[in-house]
Amino acid sequence: VQLQASGGGLVQPGGSLRLSCAASGRFFATNVMGWYRQAPGKQRELVATIARGGNTNYADAVKGRFTISRDNAKNTVYLQMSSLKPEDTAVYYCNAEVRLSVFESGKPYWGQGTLVTVSS
Repeated sequence: VQLQASGGGLVQPGGSLRLSCAASGRFFATNVMGWYRQAPGKQRELVATIARGGNTNYADAVKGRFTISRDNAKNTVYLQMSSLKPEDTAVYYCNAEVRLSVFESGKPYWGQGTLVTVSS
C-alpha cells in the first residue's frame, strides 16, 4: 500500500492550496483518512480527519479555513486550505487506515509528506 501526496508549494499569506493524497496497491478499503503536519522543531500534529462515511474532525487552529474531503471510489483524500497563515508552514503528511482484506481491521499508513510554505 502506498500513499502519494501532492499539491504543496509556496503561497502568500491569505492564499489557498489544495493537497491530494491517493492510496494505491492491493487492499480492501480505506477507513479514516486524514492530514497531519509537522513544523520545524515541533511535533507532528493532527490537522483534519474524515471517516469513510464523511464525518470530519478538525484541529482548532484550522477550523473555518481548511476543508477535508474524500473520494472513496478513488481512495483519495483532499485538503483545501484557505486563508493561509505563516504558522501553517509545515510538511503535511496524509494518513489512511487501510483494511488489507475484508477479514482484517484497519492499519495505519503514511504518505511521504508535502511541504507547504506560507510566506510573502
